[in-house]
Amino acid sequence: MIKIGILGDIGAGKSFVAKQFRSPVFDADKEVRQIYKNDKSCYKNIKKKFPQFIKSKTIKKNELGVAIKANKKNLKKISDIVHPIVRKRMNLFFKKNKHKQIVLLDIPLLVENKLNDKKFFLIFVQSNIEEINKRLKKRPNYNKNIIDDLRKSQKSLTYKKKISNYVIKNNFKPLGLRKEIKRIKKEILNERSSS
Repeated sequence: MIKIGILGDIGAGKSFVAKQFRSPVFDADKEVRQIYKNDKSCYKNIKKKFPQFIKSKTIKKNELGVAIKANKKNLKKISDIVHPIVRKRMNLFFKKNKHKQIVLLDIPLLVENKLNDKKFFLIFVQSNIEEINKRLKKRPNYNKNIIDDLRKSQKSLTYKKKISNYVIKNNFKPLGLRKEIKRIKKEILNERSSS
């Protein structure tokens, strides 16, 4: 099984790039949304830590946003509760897809949480920052402060680009992007079969 990690800025189009490989994708953001909605123990732990902020019956992102705004250290406290659950789900994903040729990991803190190893192929998605910010503003629950805090909690884009095996320039034009992905996928498969 070839593991490919997708790196890049928030809103750079990592999920779109991952989908174009036409292989199973572990989407950490999607997993976190499901955890917030359905994981009772996660809810209990977060509610216990932040009783003054969590008022709903499930975890709401905007309530967490208020908690983070009140104290930047709360982001780490939330991560410490949520990340072990995400890691468990990722391991289940690997088990479930163990016979697949390629799997992709779309995990914002892949490098920061040391979820990758030397066998991983890393692809950095590079996009224009103005274009990214324009797209982020269109998202529901857009909050500039939270995005800034999340960016600060991540390693620099320069570092991520440097450690990547490939760089894909995303100008948000799907056709050119698909061609580039096809080429990279072929290269990765050739490299792995020759090694």
